[in-house]
Amino acid sequence: MSPEFPSPGSVRSAAELNEQIRALWLRAGGTLSAQERAEYELLVVEWAAAIRGEVVEAA
Repeated sequence: MSPEFPSPGSVRSAAELNEQIRALWLRAGGTLSAQERAEYELLVVEWAAAIRGEVVEAA
């Protein structure tokens, strides 16, 4: 797996993932290539899981 995509089970905060998503969009200039789209989708899925984990911890 490439260094940009963490192995399953790695834990990153929602804030860190959000920053990576924003950086990806900035690098892409607002239009994602097929590879960037795949990276974006993985980051969003991981971000959503991190958000759910943070909500559960807060409860």
